[in-house]
Amino acid sequence: MLPFDWNFPYPSQKMPLLAANAVSTSQPLASQAGLRMLYEGGNAVDAALAAAMVLTVVEPVMNGIGGDLFAILWHEGRLHGINASGRSPAAWTLDHFRGRASMPVTGWDAVTVPGQVAGWRALSERFGKLPFEQLVQPALHYAREGFQVTPQIARLWARQAPNLAKEPGFAEAFFRDGRTPSAGDRWRFPEQADTLADIARTGGDSFYRGALAQKIVDFAQRTGGTMTLADLAAHEVQWVEPLRQDFRGYTLHEIPPSGQGIAALAALGMLEHLDLEGMGLDSPAMYHAMVEAMKLAFSDLHEHVADPDAMRLGPTDLLDPAYLAQRAALIDPARATTPTAGTPKLGGTVYLAAADADGTMVSFIQSNFQGFGSGVVVPGTGISLHNRGIGFNLRPGHVNCVAPSKKPMHTIIPGFVTRNGQPVMAFGVMGGSMQAQGHMQMMVRLGAFGQNPQAMSDAPRFRVEPGEVRLEAHTPAAVVDGLRKLGHTVEVSERHSLDFGTAQLIYRSDEGYIAASDSRRDGQAVGY
Repeated sequence: MLPFDWNFPYPSQKMPLLAANAVSTSQPLASQAGLRMLYEGGNAVDAALAAAMVLTVVEPVMNGIGGDLFAILWHEGRLHGINASGRSPAAWTLDHFRGRASMPVTGWDAVTVPGQVAGWRALSERFGKLPFEQLVQPALHYAREGFQVTPQIARLWARQAPNLAKEPGFAEAFFRDGRTPSAGDRWRFPEQADTLADIARTGGDSFYRGALAQKIVDFAQRTGGTMTLADLAAHEVQWVEPLRQDFRGYTLHEIPPSGQGIAALAALGMLEHLDLEGMGLDSPAMYHAMVEAMKLAFSDLHEHVADPDAMRLGPTDLLDPAYLAQRAALIDPARATTPTAGTPKLGGTVYLAAADADGTMVSFIQSNFQGFGSGVVVPGTGISLHNRGIGFNLRPGHVNCVAPSKKPMHTIIPGFVTRNGQPVMAFGVMGGSMQAQGHMQMMVRLGAFGQNPQAMSDAPRFRVEPGEVRLEAHTPAAVVDGLRKLGHTVEVSERHSLDFGTAQLIYRSDEGYIAASDSRRDGQAVGY
């Protein structure tokens, strides 16, 4: 332990990076790993993948090898989307969860098939320039040789670990000798390095059909899980066409369901009908309009969005311009409302961005969902498994009710902005349900008020939750009082709360890129 405290009582401010090539992530070592790939002749996809692999090592409190992945990227003149999320085990019938009021949060019954490793390989094969095994080298170094744990990560580790200590394999992996690493401690996990090397050597096949798959399934059978070799082998990556919504001359693109990105698009479609500029930047009226639009969008999200094979309404129904105009008309400028889902006419996460001088831009997100995820860690592998299963519900007949081999409604979403058909910005705001509302808030600040990427990130955010609106500690007092007067139940969070997500943004300018990293976390934007 270093001989000083790890409190940061004074406000600080980051400045954006301006460069021809840029990488922005939530952890400096990951950002620098991405930059290393660019120096070695790789492109933005190689940089993003190397950074993502490092993040599984240096930021285990937010992601791991056993998570899911989504990405949107601009490459050689067009936009591409990838959904590398997994399905539920074939044994997950409603009867399997009989007697429960809700989906389990931890343990094997929260673990769907992890799709992230397959997503790494698919992106590398289709768009990367460097060999897959080269991309993993920085992550192998930090796993074998160790890295110093940052104060932010140490704090989150200490908060999460005791609650997961009894889950299969967790204590041996991340709560060694009943303690978590302190800030400044060196953390090593050589078994995780061996796993990453195996994934690189086999192109991920080992994880779904080989030795690693067998270890996952054997551990599940010994400790109460239902995951089978057939469940893992059946996993497939999906290439998808991103959805879009115009706003003030920009176009926001999101991965289609089962992701929650459609909620950001719907909220923006409503706000397109309101005079935000006339309300004024950071005014109570501006916040009220955004909050009300988000509430309406979320009510539709949780009623209608699920695995697309189970949805009764499609994205075109939920994003129909006439329907969004009707929803916008429900926003009362004088008071808060309690919205319900409409009926259109039928018809713990890490985010990073990378961009290179050739024009390829990547918006990339991967996650174990809630912090470490399920708490299940496969012994001797460093594979911590996500708890994405809690995205299902147990309401018979609901489109998002749990069922065998089905994708749950998903929270992780990468965002991408174009203007007049050309790329403008790769960005994301990680953090559960904060993601869709974070995307919407970034777009309002960009489209309606022309704020720069770092200011967009630094601005105080709100978070809509059932029955209340949570505000960051640095929200202006006039906004807090104004929302309360309009009838909102408002809670102002403590300083340094991470409940409002973390943003990374790379904006394309005429001369290069403007990259911003959120001041709420350890993140860093780097480039050359």
